[in-house]
Amino acid sequence: MSELLTAAQMRAIEQAAIDSGAVTGLELMERAGRGVVEAIFEEWPELAKVPHRAVVLCGPGNNGGDGFVVARLLKELGWQVEVFLYGDPNKLPPDARVNYERWLELGAVETRAIAPKPLMDDHLHIERGVDLLLDALFGTGLTRAFGGLFSTLATPPLQDQLVAKGVRRVAVDTPSGLCADSGRILGTTLPADLSVTLHSAKLGHVLADGPEACGKVVVKSIGLSSADGSAAERSRPRLRAVGTGPAVPPGDITTSVDAPSASALSKHKAEHKFGHGHALVLSGPMGRSGAARLAARGALRVGAGLVTVGAPGSAMMECATQLTAIMLRRCEDAVGLTGLLEDGRLNALCLGPGLGVGDDTRALVIAALSAERATVLDADALTSFAEDPQALFDALHPSVVLTPHGGEFARLFPDIAAELAAPPLKGPAYSKVDATRAAAKRAGCTVLFKGPDTVIASPDGRCAINAALYERSAPWLATAGSGDVLAGIITGLLARGFDPQLAAETGVWLHMEAARAFGPGLIAEDLPEMLPHVFRDLGLE
Repeated sequence: MSELLTAAQMRAIEQAAIDSGAVTGLELMERAGRGVVEAIFEEWPELAKVPHRAVVLCGPGNNGGDGFVVARLLKELGWQVEVFLYGDPNKLPPDARVNYERWLELGAVETRAIAPKPLMDDHLHIERGVDLLLDALFGTGLTRAFGGLFSTLATPPLQDQLVAKGVRRVAVDTPSGLCADSGRILGTTLPADLSVTLHSAKLGHVLADGPEACGKVVVKSIGLSSADGSAAERSRPRLRAVGTGPAVPPGDITTSVDAPSASALSKHKAEHKFGHGHALVLSGPMGRSGAARLAARGALRVGAGLVTVGAPGSAMMECATQLTAIMLRRCEDAVGLTGLLEDGRLNALCLGPGLGVGDDTRALVIAALSAERATVLDADALTSFAEDPQALFDALHPSVVLTPHGGEFARLFPDIAAELAAPPLKGPAYSKVDATRAAAKRAGCTVLFKGPDTVIASPDGRCAINAALYERSAPWLATAGSGDVLAGIITGLLARGFDPQLAAETGVWLHMEAARAFGPGLIAEDLPEMLPHVFRDLGLE
């Protein structure tokens, strides 16, 4: 995936294609239904060999229209298909109404607009051997809590029955009840084994509860991104490449973090080591220097020309016995740091890992920021400002990257975190993308909000998601020190001259790929040592 859309952006792209005359809504609906059937047979080839039995749940909008197409296509293949409609067929949108009427030529529709009592499994005749349950109720169009008749299927006992009976659960676009813009659950949701989304993945597939609810996500084309310069393609809002063109307003497309280019990471043989920057990582006292050493190793492995650890006197011997290619300088306090920074070749700083929380760390951070070098603030450097976040914001500058996890984010941005944590009552719900963009705007610098759905945003509205999910899942990163290595990798990229947003995006991708390359048993020390393997896979020479 390279771009992630909101529901509104998807509707705009479809409408632009229709308005241009390149395609009709009815044609798009037919393509959507065919894409869903194709994805089902690709996921479960055994279903394509002989006819099976499906129950199709259709909603009151165009998602329901897609469901009628799927029902018709399966029926034409010899399947037994039962169709249920949530709502009044006379109120269906025009294209969905056409497909409803086409289905009526093949089979009946049971209308269940009102639920006088909870829906039990025998209403859908689950006991008679259903092979497929298709959720075409709401998809990306849900704007209120999912409730009513079909929502009872989301209850654990009924879901357990479906799983026990081997029923394949398929959602068109997104499972009903899941906000397509935020990945948050509105009321309740029908979990899927397979979610077939159209044209492009949506934000909700990779944020919050989305991955757990969606199962496997497959993107199917409906002909809106052909290379012939169609009106739909030309009308699409674009996210600029880092470092080129005008800034992107916050409402535009969010990207997923993809593999960086080999050329961006390669080193030119003619360059001196100082041509790739000199990173300084500050260390905590004796017994707490390990985090800084991990960060420094990450910075060196990612290609910084030189890396120095600045340590207080109590940790000098501890660091000296552990460091070889990484240099060591004494740095007791903010005054000492100011002295070190008189060396203009130190062009990227990392503060936070193992520093400790308190006045001394706050003073170090302020001294570092006053030098206006590219800086990563992580861990204790963030928590030290929990009582007065504004003091940090007043000192920040655009070349800073903040790397909070959820707790640190809440301490720095309590109101934003509270809005993100509040139970959503309607859609589009407030998302981690919204929260990170708001934080970046307030801080005036790049914010990397860590988690399985890491979001990176900058004040100009650029935003990207690195999802450690689905086929890129790396649960082994849940180990002490992995965040310290990430901070170091980003610092090393800043030292090499990367733009803060690009450094954060590239760093989090490399960090993830290093973990995946190592696999089970990973500890933080392994991450920097896997970077050469990741570089070779990218084609670096």
